Amino acid sequence: MRRILLGATAALGLAALTLASIGVPTGAQAQDLPAGYPAAYKDTVAAANKEGKVVVYSSTDASQVRPLLDDFKALYPNITVEYNDLNSTELYNRFISEAAANAGTADVLWSSAMDLQIKLVNDGYAQAYETPERKALPDWSVWKNEAFGTTFEPVTFIYNKRLVAEGDVPKTHADLEKLLKAKTAEYKGKVTAYDPERSGVGFLFVTQDAAAWPDARNLFRAFGQSGIKLYTSAGAMLERVSSGEHLIGYNIFGSYALARSKKDPSIGIVYPQDYTLVMSRIAFVPKAAKNPNAAKVFMDYVLSKRGQTLVANQAELFSIREDVEGDATARAVNQQLGDKVKPIRVGPELLTYLDQAKRLTFIKQWQQAMQGK
Repeated sequence: MRRILLGATAALGLAALTLASIGVPTGAQAQDLPAGYPAAYKDTVAAANKEGKVVVYSSTDASQVRPLLDDFKALYPNITVEYNDLNSTELYNRFISEAAANAGTADVLWSSAMDLQIKLVNDGYAQAYETPERKALPDWSVWKNEAFGTTFEPVTFIYNKRLVAEGDVPKTHADLEKLLKAKTAEYKGKVTAYDPERSGVGFLFVTQDAAAWPDARNLFRAFGQSGIKLYTSAGAMLERVSSGEHLIGYNIFGSYALARSKKDPSIGIVYPQDYTLVMSRIAFVPKAAKNPNAAKVFMDYVLSKRGQTLVANQAELFSIREDVEGDATARAVNQQLGDKVKPIRVGPELLTYLDQAKRLTFIKQWQQAMQGK
C-alpha cells in the first residue's frame, strides 16, 4: 500500500500547468460553481472545507492519477487528500475489517474490482447521493445513486508489432481461437492473460466473456492447449509482450495498454471487433465516512467534465462522459466500435459469480479448459 497526503502548496503549480495544457480554466475561474450545480452546493463545499480532509482508498496507482489529485487540491485548497493506493482485494478486505471494528475507514472507495464494489453496496455499506453530475453519466454506470462508474475502459488484446505477423493479428475473439488452433506450436507459451483463480479482475473478465460469447469456452481450451501464461499484474504482461517473451496479451486494460504504447512503439492494441468489453472503476461514499461532504465534493469533481478531461488526457483512464474529447474517451471508443461496445453494467448482475457455488463451478470449468478438455 502507498499513501500520499496532498497539501495545497505542492499542488498549485503543477495543476495550473497541467490544466493550461488541455484548456481547462485555472485560477479565479475555477472557483465558481460548475454550470448546473444548485446554489445550495456552496453549503456542501463550506462543510467540506470545515472537515478539511478526504480519505480515498483506491486501486489505481497514485502516479497515474496524480494530475487529477493535484487539480482537485488546486480547486479545493482547504481539503487535504489522503490517497491510499492498494490492490483491489486488499482494499476490500481492509474496508471490511475497519467497518467491522468501527475504527473509521475511507471517505471514498474507488476500485476496478467492480463485483466487490457492488457487493459492498449491496451489503448496505454505501450512502445514497444525488450527484449534480448524474445527467452526464450513462444509465448503465449508476446503481441506486450509490455506486458510480467513473471510467470507460475498453478491454483489449495487445501484441508485439515487431514479432507478430500482420496476418496473425487477431481482430476478434474467434480470430484468436483460430490462430491458436492453427499455429499451436508457434504460439506455445507465447500468449498471456490474467489468472482468474488469483486475480479478481481476471475472473470478472472471463466470466463476462462467457456471458457475451457462447463459444468462449472453446477459446479457453485453445489457451490451455497452447500453454497460456497467466499473471496477476497487467504491468507484468505488458512488460513481457514488450520484450518478446510473450507475443499476445488477452483482456488487457485499454488504459494501461494505451499508456504503455505511447512509451513503447512495439506494443500494438486491438479493440476486438466482435465485441469489446468495457469496464468502469466504481466509486462510492461509505455510510460511515467521517468526512462525507468532502467525499461528495471529491466524487463530484472526479465525475465532472473538468475532472473527466484529466481522467482522459492525463491519467489516460478513458472518460465515461460523452462530452469529453480525446482518444481515451467513451466518445472515441463508441465512434470506433458502435454497437460492438459491451459495457459491464454497474448493478446487481455483478454479484452472480460471488456466489461461492457458481464461482467454484466456473473455476472448475476453467481448470478443465486449461487442460485442453
